[in-house]
Amino acid sequence: MRNTQAVSPRTRRTPATPVALAVTAILSVQFGNAIAGGTFSEVGSLGAATLRLVLAASILMLVIRPRMRGWSRRTWAGVLLLGVGLGGMNALIYLAIERIPIGVAVTIELLGPLAVAVAGTRRARDLAWVALAAVGVLLLGIDRGGALALDGALYAAAAAAFWALYIVASARLGATSDDRPAPRGVDALAVAMVVAAVFVAPFGATQATDAVVANPTLVAVFAGIALMTSAVPYALEFIALKTMPTRVFGVLSSLGPAVAALAGLVVLGQVLSVLQLVAVAAVIVASVGAVVSARQSRDRPAVVLPLD
Repeated sequence: MRNTQAVSPRTRRTPATPVALAVTAILSVQFGNAIAGGTFSEVGSLGAATLRLVLAASILMLVIRPRMRGWSRRTWAGVLLLGVGLGGMNALIYLAIERIPIGVAVTIELLGPLAVAVAGTRRARDLAWVALAAVGVLLLGIDRGGALALDGALYAAAAAAFWALYIVASARLGATSDDRPAPRGVDALAVAMVVAAVFVAPFGATQATDAVVANPTLVAVFAGIALMTSAVPYALEFIALKTMPTRVFGVLSSLGPAVAALAGLVVLGQVLSVLQLVAVAAVIVASVGAVVSARQSRDRPAVVLPLD
């Protein structure tokens, strides 16, 4: 669950430091995912997701030590839903990355938060962003030079749906809590990570265990991946959002597919075709437009995009 602390309306410019922290968080997540992708031949995508989530949950629980006393049933239900969203999107995006380039997978996954940003709208401008994103996905489908595995694209689309669930659950958890005092966002996030690990482990525990027995150094590798994709970016986001408007963070988060494409090139040697790059750019522009439009609307709250 992300910290969405509001900043003063008098703040007109975002200092460079929070922007640098947010960008560093994005780089950390996507390069961490690309490094994880390099282990799939040894541990499998679901085994990798299990190792990442179990180690990330362990790290967050040790560092944050969440205070759960006094949580209501509604809060627990919200945290469970948050964990399911988190686990689903992590497992499914790894299944997608195993089959299609990471830059393309993250591009399709971004449709989830974009859908949340424009949900229920009737404004022509918002519908235009949806149309632009649809064009981007269509370009991915018709690109013969960089043909995609259909199952990989479907896994990425399913990850998008779980990402949307994560955002909705996060927003409702913060808005409807009847606990006194309300649970801290970091506490809910740490417990949700445990839920995510439990949710995914039945599907990847065997692969993860067999791989670790054969190569114990994988524990250290995935501890680093867990830090890169969870602990470090969450800490950086928490600091950045204290002084950064949520709109700015949402716009920066929309750059995830571009960073993922760069990580895929540098770490995995994945080269996207020209048409795929155009498709990535179209979805990024659509996401940025939807985030800004949602912020300007009086009827809809701003959507803060989690990094992954």
